[in-house]
Amino acid sequence: MSTHPQTIQIFLPSGDPQGIRIASITTRTVQVIEVPRSLLPDFLKMSEAAQVGLYFLIGENESGDQPQVYIGQTGSLAERLATHNQKKEFWNRALVAISLTNNLTGTHASFLEWLSIAQAGKAGRYAMENSNAGSRPHTPAPLEAECMELHDTIRVLLATLGYPVFEPLTRARAQSDDANLFYCRASEANARGLFTEEGFVVLKGSSGRVETVPSFQKHGYQRVRDRLLQQGAIVERDGRIHFERDHLFASPSAAAACVTGRTANGLIEWKDTQGRTLSEVRGTPGQDGAG
Repeated sequence: MSTHPQTIQIFLPSGDPQGIRIASITTRTVQVIEVPRSLLPDFLKMSEAAQVGLYFLIGENESGDQPQVYIGQTGSLAERLATHNQKKEFWNRALVAISLTNNLTGTHASFLEWLSIAQAGKAGRYAMENSNAGSRPHTPAPLEAECMELHDTIRVLLATLGYPVFEPLTRARAQSDDANLFYCRASEANARGLFTEEGFVVLKGSSGRVETVPSFQKHGYQRVRDRLLQQGAIVERDGRIHFERDHLFASPSAAAACVTGRTANGLIEWKDTQGRTLSEVRGTPGQDGAG
């Protein structure tokens, strides 16, 4: 993934920042168009809707703990999105990636779809509505190299618009640095995590208590845990729950509750290698509003 200074332009066709938004990097030939579902008829009238494209349908699941995404590609965005508008209920926004020069081919789109599904699943930020990435499509080496560059641009534009579909929950460097890690070792739990700008990430390999108390269900944490079990993010094994991948929680308290099976104040439950609570490290009162 490239990380370097870039200039990104966001154009508002109607002037409404909550309407259709078109994002592009000034030196690249691909752009991403964000379309609220309520404004889909407006997009279908645009010339861009007739192109070959890669698209992302974004929505929220009922439990609210993780957004959903469906990734697809088509030779006619207008026809495919119109069909999804009739048949798929979960989404409320479509993100469409097209070429400014209208030179994306079906081969480009097929490879980008495969790569995007694989990378989104690896990132683990969104619940995938696709069953799987399927088999890697045969793609000539020069075209594959072009697709990799296109994908990197799409990644940056999606994240800029507020949809970090491909962004890892944690940086590898942060995970390897004990100074950044916090631990929860209570109530049969043995978990590691990172406090980030977006929330609290419980890391793969962490374990927690299977049994829960009544207050756990009262605060809705049981629904979140059941969802993670359904998704395979955590599994029950050897009398404990085990995190099979990194998972982002909205707060340290939500993370601690899921790990311990009870309501918990995450700013106190999570401690660093020196035994200091998250509250002490942050220099803030021991409340995060989610316990």
